[in-house]
Amino acid sequence: MDSLGAFLKSRRDQVTPDAIGLRTYGDRRRVPGLRREELAHLAGVSAGYYTRLEQDQAGSASAQVLNALARALELDDVETTHLHNLARQADRAGLVEPPVEHPHPRVLALLASLADTTPAIVLGRRGDVLAWNRAGHALLAEHVDFGAASDVDHRPSVPRMFFLDPLTRDLHSNWQELARIHVAYLRLTAGRFPDDARLASLIGELTMRSDQFARLWAAGEVTDCTTGDMHLQHPTVGAVNVAYQVWLQPDSPDHRLEIYTPNDLASADALRLLTRRHG
Repeated sequence: MDSLGAFLKSRRDQVTPDAIGLRTYGDRRRVPGLRREELAHLAGVSAGYYTRLEQDQAGSASAQVLNALARALELDDVETTHLHNLARQADRAGLVEPPVEHPHPRVLALLASLADTTPAIVLGRRGDVLAWNRAGHALLAEHVDFGAASDVDHRPSVPRMFFLDPLTRDLHSNWQELARIHVAYLRLTAGRFPDDARLASLIGELTMRSDQFARLWAAGEVTDCTTGDMHLQHPTVGAVNVAYQVWLQPDSPDHRLEIYTPNDLASADALRLLTRRHG
């Protein structure tokens, strides 16, 4: 899992003095980004206090200090939210086993209303597939048993498939782009649920088993995941270019309904062929 200190350091390494107009007078630098002292000065805190924050030895930080650091590091809204989430971890106990996730009946009703013509899946907080329609299953995981989403002990895990399943990787022509988003969103989720033992186990497993995941996780990026494009080379219908959009669920805010729509006529034809095949 992430920590406040590790995230601060990763963001500090990404900010160069030139990018924020900080004069360095030509001195030789031994760090890739800002020095601790420079960031502390920009945020209006002492260098000693900032050092303790980065070493996770200062306890919890105030909202004012966190916002000052976010401004100095030029964090966006999502990164700033993650910074505050990490700061609250100091008040948390250890990891706990979370309850089994179940999709809310209203989410299932919405999924059913899409029938099997619009690909859609319901994802849990850790990226487990809680439910999907035939079209969603056929588009993204044709090689996986359709009934697996109903087995709470063996649900398909999108992060695991993405980094550990060669067939899933081959499916995505823009895998590199999507992999970065997957990891950055997983980091945001880890900040929201720092005591989730299953989430910590998932991150540890992927770090150990996937060099690509480990490298992306070490980069420290964090982002939300709401819309985007998937360029697929589907084994049954060939090239499919779809847009995904995520609908958050008021009854279960850590669950997401992800819907896929074609970006062009050829992709629309491919989706129709795919849904007829699996209908």
